[in-house]
Amino acid sequence: MEKVKNDQQWWKKSIVYQIYPRSFYDSNGDGIGDLQGIIQKLDYLKELGVDVIWLSPIYDSPNDDNGYDIRDYYQIMKEFGTMEDLDHLLDAAHQRGLKIIMDLVVNHTSDEHSWFVESKKGLDNPYRDYYVWKPGRNGKEPNNWGSIFSGPAWNYDENTNEYYLHLFSKKQPDLNWENPALRNEIYTMMKFWLDKGIDGFRMDVINFISKVPSLPDGEVKEGAIYGDGGPYFVNGPKIHKYLREMNEKVLSQYDILTVGEMPGASTADAVMYTKPQNKEINMIFTFEHMGLDSGPTEKWDLKPLNLVHLKKNLTKWQTELHGTGWNSLYWNNHDQPRVVSRFGDDQEYRVESAKMFATCLHMMQGTPYIYQGEEIGMTNVEFESIEQYQDVETLNMFREKHSLGVPTEDIMKSIYVKGRDNARTPMQWSEQVHSGFTKGTPWIEVNPRYKEINAEAALEDKESIFYHYKHLIALRKKLDVITTGDFNLLFEDHPKIFAYERRSENEKVVVLCNFSRDEIVIDNNEILSVITTGKLIVHNYKEVKAESSITLRAFETLVYYVK
Repeated sequence: MEKVKNDQQWWKKSIVYQIYPRSFYDSNGDGIGDLQGIIQKLDYLKELGVDVIWLSPIYDSPNDDNGYDIRDYYQIMKEFGTMEDLDHLLDAAHQRGLKIIMDLVVNHTSDEHSWFVESKKGLDNPYRDYYVWKPGRNGKEPNNWGSIFSGPAWNYDENTNEYYLHLFSKKQPDLNWENPALRNEIYTMMKFWLDKGIDGFRMDVINFISKVPSLPDGEVKEGAIYGDGGPYFVNGPKIHKYLREMNEKVLSQYDILTVGEMPGASTADAVMYTKPQNKEINMIFTFEHMGLDSGPTEKWDLKPLNLVHLKKNLTKWQTELHGTGWNSLYWNNHDQPRVVSRFGDDQEYRVESAKMFATCLHMMQGTPYIYQGEEIGMTNVEFESIEQYQDVETLNMFREKHSLGVPTEDIMKSIYVKGRDNARTPMQWSEQVHSGFTKGTPWIEVNPRYKEINAEAALEDKESIFYHYKHLIALRKKLDVITTGDFNLLFEDHPKIFAYERRSENEKVVVLCNFSRDEIVIDNNEILSVITTGKLIVHNYKEVKAESSITLRAFETLVYYVK
């Protein structure tokens, strides 16, 4: 195939919309979202103004981890439809000028994948080295690592008297990237999808694929049962070699968007991964800002967000990647709770805080990602019983903590704040039964607030969160300073105001965001001069008072443009 030059870097001006297909729209009444359902909602996404749709996994899967456990990379999950449906979706999206990227899950497969079925048959099976197998140590696991989904990171196989590594569920065995035959299988599979016409990949925990070969014990931190293997598989010793090989053999031959999910990656790591000269990937997802409301041991250990810490962190990513690498921008995804509930006020100031978070993020440098329902201000859900939850991580954590005697009330409190099912309740389309998501019984219950919060109502209200997102997207297309300008944090130590400016040679944008319910007066002379000379281009209250000083109301945001 002839190489396509990627001089335009179209993804720098693009906005990505993430779809979690199981929860987006059900076209056939079986309670599960599907590809035909996505096709029916493409005009809604076109109206919003996004450029790229990222589909969470749609491959054949037993669904232990909602599709992130892939049984066959070349088949579509039956619940979602057929390969013909995907072809129709690609055609329909491309006709509307929308691109489609797919999840690439190659740190692990399902234990039902044919490679693993073969791998278990014997020590000399040709597929044995497609996975990470080790003999036990003193009658126990090969090392003390814990799984990210609770419990040990190893599972014993009686047939061969060895253990296989699974950093996630025991039904998600880790692939062995040391094996060149395995890597070539992955590259062949990637080309299959790119030749079909998809426009790129979001790469699931891609910086976990290289492990330190000796797999040493990890440190057992206070309050933990298992050792932390992270230092031996996060940004591992051959990760850059593998990504450069992938780029050379596959990615460089197509004009596509690539984003790597990379827990534990620093800004220095991100520059290495995304610097164009290194020929690896376009951008990464950082996790640092998403861990600021967690305690020292785990995400379920809750603590309030410190805004000064958030500002410091996001400023670091904005400034240290500027001119060298590239940022992705997000608050929400299928693994994160809803930001309006997490950092904002999802009751009295739901609309204002949702618009403020959108503004704060979309005025930064990078490629913004909108997660389904974010554009209408969907909130977290508080199911009464653990039986109503579906997420494997949540259920494993509940069982583990319950067995340790942690009160159910305390466990549920953590789930209400941090559980992944907060993001996975069905998209709220209308005030009809099951929020218009399905005519059947939804696979997970709908958030009961759907009668108040739904897309139909949002589209009818020109002051809605939806139209605020649409406006922000249009501004990104129009103002180059948002894509290319420098980032300068203002009021660095203010505990409630997040303010910054974006500046280029002949343009400036000043962004003011109140992260609190308090009214706050800003009487900074430099800001006041911007207000008198600049143009107000974004606001989230209907009425904006022009005064000699600015009083920011609860969760208010204002953006001024100066040329």
